[in-house]
Amino acid sequence: MVSSSGKNSVLRGSGHGSVEKKALQGYTLHLLTLFPYFCAMASLNFALQVTAEGSQARAGKISTDHGEILTPIFMPVGTVGSVKAVTQQQLKNEINAQIILGNTYHLYLRPGTEVLEAAGGLHKFNGWDRPILTDSGGYQVFSLAANRKIKEEGVMFQSHIDGSRHLFSPESVMDIQRSIGADIIMAFDECPPYPSDYSYAKKSMELTHRWLDRCFTRLDETPDKYGYTQNLFPIVQGSTYKDLRKASCDYISSKNATGNAIGGLSVGEPEDMMYEFTALCAENLPLAKPRYLMGVGTPWNILECIDLGIDMFDCVMPTRNGRNGMLFTTQGVINIRNKKWAADFSPIDPGLPVESSQFYTKAYLRHLFVANEILGLQLASIQNLSFYLWLVGEARKQILAGNFSSWKKGMIEQVKQRL
Repeated sequence: MVSSSGKNSVLRGSGHGSVEKKALQGYTLHLLTLFPYFCAMASLNFALQVTAEGSQARAGKISTDHGEILTPIFMPVGTVGSVKAVTQQQLKNEINAQIILGNTYHLYLRPGTEVLEAAGGLHKFNGWDRPILTDSGGYQVFSLAANRKIKEEGVMFQSHIDGSRHLFSPESVMDIQRSIGADIIMAFDECPPYPSDYSYAKKSMELTHRWLDRCFTRLDETPDKYGYTQNLFPIVQGSTYKDLRKASCDYISSKNATGNAIGGLSVGEPEDMMYEFTALCAENLPLAKPRYLMGVGTPWNILECIDLGIDMFDCVMPTRNGRNGMLFTTQGVINIRNKKWAADFSPIDPGLPVESSQFYTKAYLRHLFVANEILGLQLASIQNLSFYLWLVGEARKQILAGNFSSWKKGMIEQVKQRL
């Protein structure tokens, strides 16, 4: 079996010396019968296909036990095991999502690991048969600043549901993510706020690194569940200090994980600073491993960061903003609640090859929002997620065709327009 840290682990016998070949075969078969997750499984694989000329933009392919992911990719956020207002069938057949996210903090509190294990993991529980990534809960703990205490052991926090107290440690978070059963699991980290002074940022980064070591140790001590491989991605921290970010990249790279993530950005810093530190991290992370920029962002943020060498993105913006009436379209940004759309009978987005965006009109969608009809939230969510997946798909096509840099400039101007 290949562990998440890339080290080979082996089935160990009884420790009483050599045994006859036939007896050893029988013992191994007995173990495999009892524990099917001991079967040999392949770790995540990343094939870098093309790097754009005059850019760091890349096209690649990630292979997991639940299927392939063509990069660059956007991952819809399904925090509690559900992408809000969207069915799994719509995610697959209309939005064309290749991978979705779940969140350790929320899934641990509801429905809980006992239910998820009884179901056979999150894939079986929610019916999603493509890859899943789980966020470790570090960002949720960061957002609960008034109700948590960080120490070496881990983070003590209060549930936002009932006020009960819980401890997240690197070990428990790995165990929870094992039970959830994602293909890609994230290391437990501390996300420092912006701004942070240098001393705090350094201590936070060093704590994240110590926790990362404990994450890898725990995964090496425990088997993959449900018959497929779970791959750990470390997270770069270091706030907005170049030396800390570089040091964190170096430390994370030394772990030789199957992929790496960049955290602690898009937390309030200026947009230009986000790009600056994304570029710095991309330059200092391995070329041959996928790079995941956590929590970013607008369509133009994503295009700029693809240009900097990022492969994977996630953000709640398409669904959250969609539920509030902001549509991202191939022509620009629309506030569908505005009265100007009341008698506009053109399709929601004529440039997007999605049935609902072509079938329903802006006037009808505005009516649904004004009338507080639930269908409006669903159509807006499908529109925005479909647009994000279309956008990264188009970026990939342009990278492969050698036209990314010129295409990106015009596309950013187009999608930023307020209509």
